[in-house]
Amino acid sequence: MTSHPSNVRPDPDKVLVEIADYVDRYPVKSSLALETARLALIDTLGCGFDALSYPACTRLLGPAVPGTIVPHGARVPGTPYVLDPERAVFNIGALNRWLDFNDAFYGETVIHPSDTFAGLLAVTDWLSRTRVAHGKKPFLVRDVLEAAVKTYEIMGGLALENGFTARGLDHTLLVKIATAPVATKLLGGTHEEIVNALSQAWVDGHALATFRRKPNTGPRKSWAAGDAASRGVRLALMAVKGEMGCPSALTAKTWGFYHVLFKDRPFRFQRPFGSYVMENVLFKIPYPTAFHGQSGVEAAIRLHPLVKDRLDDIRRVEVRCHHSSMVILDKTGPLHNFADRDHCMQYMIAVGMIFGTMTAEHYEDTIAADPRIDRLRAKMHLAESKQYEREYHDPAKRTNANSIQVFFKDGTKTPLSEVLYPLGHRKRRKEGMPVLMEKFERNVARVFAAKQRGAILEACLDQKRLEAMPVNEFMDLMAG
Repeated sequence: MTSHPSNVRPDPDKVLVEIADYVDRYPVKSSLALETARLALIDTLGCGFDALSYPACTRLLGPAVPGTIVPHGARVPGTPYVLDPERAVFNIGALNRWLDFNDAFYGETVIHPSDTFAGLLAVTDWLSRTRVAHGKKPFLVRDVLEAAVKTYEIMGGLALENGFTARGLDHTLLVKIATAPVATKLLGGTHEEIVNALSQAWVDGHALATFRRKPNTGPRKSWAAGDAASRGVRLALMAVKGEMGCPSALTAKTWGFYHVLFKDRPFRFQRPFGSYVMENVLFKIPYPTAFHGQSGVEAAIRLHPLVKDRLDDIRRVEVRCHHSSMVILDKTGPLHNFADRDHCMQYMIAVGMIFGTMTAEHYEDTIAADPRIDRLRAKMHLAESKQYEREYHDPAKRTNANSIQVFFKDGTKTPLSEVLYPLGHRKRRKEGMPVLMEKFERNVARVFAAKQRGAILEACLDQKRLEAMPVNEFMDLMAG
């Protein structure tokens, strides 16, 4: 006798319920997490202000249909746009992520958890304006910071022990997974609706990582997070309107996420959900590079005084990395665009050694045309260090190491330039925070005149004042 699968709807998967419990019931009490969340918020907004200088980014902004007017819509910082929340998320997300300069966290999958700020800001801004119009209290920035602790934790908790990129999936999948349940909670959703939104996010179409890898690297990697966050908000909006979920989205035989995309392996978790990820996030402070290139560029710049006048005398450059750097950033041959260059370790190191600095402008065609860069790239050899790979994953160390040594034609060589922890690492937080503040102030100055700039800085640099500010007033401060 042939058996037929049951059509009885099961209870929701355990992982869905655990995430929903965390989103719905966990009180954020860690002062370190909230302070770090403020720094992450303003740093992320600053990255967006910097991106306003790039036409390839700004041409993507604005409403889907020109001239669209949205009463009580969400603002896009640094611009005049007031949009529906879903479109605003895409705009904010594209700006914040464009230059690959916002924070990062890693495990088996490397993520940029501040990508979720786009959804949190757009939803709370739109809801706050709607509430105020009806005589109700708006959300406070404190609510955004608490929500960010949770989106960071969901993304990082999944990333630590689960290799989504190794399955060919783009890491922005986790932006959608984290945004959907937290946005549902902000929208007033019930526990059941949070589960429904989250389950729909897991069965949603997921981007492939091919647009982030050779030979297809292109600008989609800079707007993919905004796209994923906007999708998460869309699913949240549907859930609070009553859209049912898929309770066994992960575990269903044949058709569930585990079977289709994870070779039947359930997710693993290193620790319970709390505030760990926000407290340990890594800021990209001095250089707009792919996360794994941060320490490589720092090591290269240290060598600049020793090699800048001897570039033609270099025989070879030995670079040691961990495995993820090799997979993501080891790239030879022609580099075709901005996105190709900022995901090439050899290019970033060459710029650091030649110019003694690294800015977003160094990825532009005008700089890339300098023949010294490709000549130096051709002399580089990247190899994986077992020690760096081991310590990259060690919870007690969590290094992000690179080392460089230059060998000259006359037989001499430079000292080994090794950086285990880039400046934005928690182990260098005291050293990095003044530089992070300089980065933010510089980015604000790119867009706003003195009076408005002063008001933004006055609010953003004061933890208590910022937490108590209504979200709509905060967003108004940054109107372009």
